[in-house]
Amino acid sequence: MSVDTSRAASLAAGAPSGAGVLSPEDFKAVFRRHPAGVAVVTLASPSGPVGFTATSVISVSASPPLLAFSVLATSSSWPALAQTGSVAVSLLGYRDVAVSQRFATSGVDRFAGTDVHVLDTGEPVLRCALTWVRGEVVERIRVGESFLVVVLATRSGTGGEGEPLVYHDRAYHALGAHYEI
Repeated sequence: MSVDTSRAASLAAGAPSGAGVLSPEDFKAVFRRHPAGVAVVTLASPSGPVGFTATSVISVSASPPLLAFSVLATSSSWPALAQTGSVAVSLLGYRDVAVSQRFATSGVDRFAGTDVHVLDTGEPVLRCALTWVRGEVVERIRVGESFLVVVLATRSGTGGEGEPLVYHDRAYHALGAHYEI
């Protein structure tokens, strides 16, 4: 399934003079100002474990329990993700900045030095994660230059202690007791 981005393009082309659409740079600037939780998505592939950092993980539905995340179609992780039936999503704590950075870096062994627990279903889970969820991929939807991956949660667990890791304005931040209003 894919989303018809040609409709968005035709709407943009027919916009009133001066109304246009945001440039990719302006759009990115908007979302740099929007804080996001940090997660690492992992999966088992025939060539070994695959993982990447995601700040796009969202809860979609509690019944059934669905989550989603997006990944660029050009990501080095996409070919394996396109083929897998299941993933694990590890939600990181503030102590896990180095882990997040490593899983966001191309061309490195992302699992080197990372303590993982391999579930009986094969997915690696990061032991440092505050919490994690394992699930079955139920849909991959092409949206622009990315894919939205929808996952049915089948199992969860807790891991490390600490406060959540948040990414905001190109920097990592820790949430603590001071963030409550």
